[in-house]
Amino acid sequence: MTLRRTPVTRGSVDAPVGPPTPLEPERRRRFAELTGSWRAALRIARRESRRARRRTALVLAMIALPVLVLAFLAASYDMAELTPREQLDRRLGVADAELRWFADTPVVQDEWGDTWYPRDDGQSAMSRPTTADEVTALLGPGSRVTEIRAGSPVTVRGPRGDETLQAWILDLTDPLARGLVRFRSGRAPQQPGEVALSPTALRRLDGRLGEAVPTADRARTYTVVGVVEFPDDLGPVIALHPAAVGRADAQPDSRWLIDVPGTVDAAMVARLNERGVVVARRHVPASTTSSRSLIGYVGPADTSDLSTMVLIAGLGLLEVVLLVGPAFAVGVRRRRRDLALVAVAGGDAAHLRRVVLADGVVLGVLGAAAGLLLGVGAAFAGRPLMEQYVFGARFGAYRCWPLALVVLGGVAVLAGVLAALAPAWTAARQDVMAGLAGRRTPPPPRARALVSGLALVLGGAALAAFGASRTSPAVILAGLILGELGLVCCTPTLIGGLARLGRVLPPAPRIALRDASRNRAAAAPAICAVMAAVAGSVALGGYLASDAVRDARTYQPLLPTGHVLVNRDDPALRPEPTLEQVSTAAREHLGASAVALVQGTACPSVGGPASYCSVVPELPPDHACPFQPGDNLSATQRRQALADPRCRDRAADYFGSYVQTLVDDGSALPLLTGADPAATTAATAVLHAGGVVVTDPRYLHDGLVTVQVNEVRAGRDEVTTTRWDLPGYALMPTSGQPRLLLSATAARQLALKPVSNGWVIDTSTPPSQRRQDRFTADLRAFGTFYLQVEQGAAPRDDSPLLLLLAAAAGVITMGAAGIATALAAAEGRAELSTLAAVGAAPAVRRLLAICQAGVIAVLGSVLGIVAGLGTAAIVLFSANREYATAWPALEPYPYLVPWPALGVLVLVPVVAMFGAGLFTRARLPIERRLD
Repeated sequence: MTLRRTPVTRGSVDAPVGPPTPLEPERRRRFAELTGSWRAALRIARRESRRARRRTALVLAMIALPVLVLAFLAASYDMAELTPREQLDRRLGVADAELRWFADTPVVQDEWGDTWYPRDDGQSAMSRPTTADEVTALLGPGSRVTEIRAGSPVTVRGPRGDETLQAWILDLTDPLARGLVRFRSGRAPQQPGEVALSPTALRRLDGRLGEAVPTADRARTYTVVGVVEFPDDLGPVIALHPAAVGRADAQPDSRWLIDVPGTVDAAMVARLNERGVVVARRHVPASTTSSRSLIGYVGPADTSDLSTMVLIAGLGLLEVVLLVGPAFAVGVRRRRRDLALVAVAGGDAAHLRRVVLADGVVLGVLGAAAGLLLGVGAAFAGRPLMEQYVFGARFGAYRCWPLALVVLGGVAVLAGVLAALAPAWTAARQDVMAGLAGRRTPPPPRARALVSGLALVLGGAALAAFGASRTSPAVILAGLILGELGLVCCTPTLIGGLARLGRVLPPAPRIALRDASRNRAAAAPAICAVMAAVAGSVALGGYLASDAVRDARTYQPLLPTGHVLVNRDDPALRPEPTLEQVSTAAREHLGASAVALVQGTACPSVGGPASYCSVVPELPPDHACPFQPGDNLSATQRRQALADPRCRDRAADYFGSYVQTLVDDGSALPLLTGADPAATTAATAVLHAGGVVVTDPRYLHDGLVTVQVNEVRAGRDEVTTTRWDLPGYALMPTSGQPRLLLSATAARQLALKPVSNGWVIDTSTPPSQRRQDRFTADLRAFGTFYLQVEQGAAPRDDSPLLLLLAAAAGVITMGAAGIATALAAAEGRAELSTLAAVGAAPAVRRLLAICQAGVIAVLGSVLGIVAGLGTAAIVLFSANREYATAWPALEPYPYLVPWPALGVLVLVPVVAMFGAGLFTRARLPIERRLD
């Protein structure tokens, strides 16, 4: 509210004459005035919060909800992050120390035993498993040791299929090992055929104590004798007796828990380090303990991620400010007479601003306190659920990360103050006489706000484009924030322009536009909140939709669509199934029409064993691209490379320079390549004649293919290369990576031995996961099988993400529209009474509420869609400019509209308007004014 006072001229008759006031008393006086003014403002704000309880509850809910969620996450994360002391207690149990024997040479370790490195240049790793007697001999008489090993996962049969359990090998009858687990029921395994299961594993298997659990291949059967919980792994775990698993080789995951008569001091640690043993002891000097900081150490690689997180938090803070702002604006209008009385009593513009800002401080403090208390309480109460289903491990002590909570509380108070900032400036500019009379005096639009807003929009767009060209998410987000702030500044002017168009509309929408124009301080933030949410959803949705299409264009299938490649794990341990056995299982469970054996090549054995060999086709010089992918080309060279047809090989760009070499007689060729029958017949004839087939025509020259055999002999560093020119046939580019198929005659000529690599299966449609599980279960007796199913397109899961983004934007849109409509209804109660007095129908009130919600939701959604599409276009255009000059050539991003997200966002305003009409009473209020 503007106050005009007559200035007093220095040296005039009315001015007091005397010695100058000392500086220190003057500062004290100003400080006392400032504190007294704030105390009065805070008392007024506290009283107002009690009087307007519904508006106070609304503001508190909007401030406290994000604080509650973040406080819950902060407390849960702090409890999940174990301190070094808690980590040691969990690793050691009741033992004095943990030993890990890594080498036969001295090592150097840190105090906690987490990291180590060899002291000398020559490190001799352990090549054999250590025994308990050897470890005990290092410690001396009176010591006890027990070994803990992480075993390979164990696959067992369950009621709903095979279940894979993480295996731990330890003797739970030993008190040292027993301290690592928590027994729920039963006893410790005492024989090789007895096991203990975790509660999760027991639930998945629907088992009970005393039941038998067979392995997937039915080679062994275990009896469940106990239920134990591993605090570090709450998933499906099986505890095996040490006698159940042999120890043929050195175990890198093996550790020993020890109990010594005295303490494990620094001298013992040094002595064990000399033998290559790393020690984690319980008694660690206090000087090595560390305290948690808010963000920890931030290195150069983490700066970009940290700045991105800060900017995302800033966007969230801005969204909260925009949602809370209308409530403060309505509060200022309802209190305009009280504020005018403050001005009449001698308060200046600064006092009036403090009164309104004090509302933000009080409500921010209350919202922060409520959110922090509820968030920490929810974290403590929901701790078991977070341990089991989110983190998969037990937490440490109950704690809540006080520093993070202080920051969250400060941000909540800041949000309240920022939300009250614009209404405070508006209150300080109102006319005192109009406030005393209760008249509305909307401030005239300022051209300065429009100019500033347009400048911010253009600057933000330029900054976002620059960030996209440099692939910097932090810079892109900074540009989006600037652009959003610019649109916030432009929105009041836009509302005023739309209100002028309401003259040609019916009464209800005309009144809605007029109220939005008069109450711009409340309508503009709500519209901007909707715009920000919709713009973010549309921008990210447009980028993801374009990225999905780009990935689909660049995707190169490994096999024809629906075909399956079957590989076997550890083929040397189990006998290989015959082709007939695999074909029978494939026809029964996968609906296969054809099955073929896939054979690779083994190194030649002539002249001694080779430690490495490779068989690849040689590209003729006149068919090879003169530029390599890693070359740093100039602009002229890039243009030459992009125009050279020899450099346009999408398969080579996708799969790299690797060429898969196989041995085939023509049976696997059509299943691997998907070639047509005529090409398959011609290629099979070449293979039967002793030739080779390539899937890249560039390798064929004069009807021949040059094949290189590169060998590295054991004990030698040089590479021996042998070249052979063999009759060849080139298939036209089909599907799959580049391949070289050798006939059996050509393989013998190159002194290569065919070895089984798996099987390829032809199916009409990609089999489901359930059918794949049945197929592998049928062949479980021959080992573990892995299937690669060609779906025909790159796997994508962004469609649910797009819908989630649109749903989140829709929730914000309906929330902002509902809040603004409710506040407008409370503010316009006098206008509704006037409508009732002049004979308006009861449905007019409901129609007016629908129009008021429509102004907020429709205008915010339209602005958000336009801003989001513009943002996505800027980002994609900048990225495509970089791709246009890249080498190798990259597929550009297409400009697409995320229609699923737009469909949801277009429907949301309709839902918001329908909800406003549904929850609004149709009966108009009739009030009697007493003068």
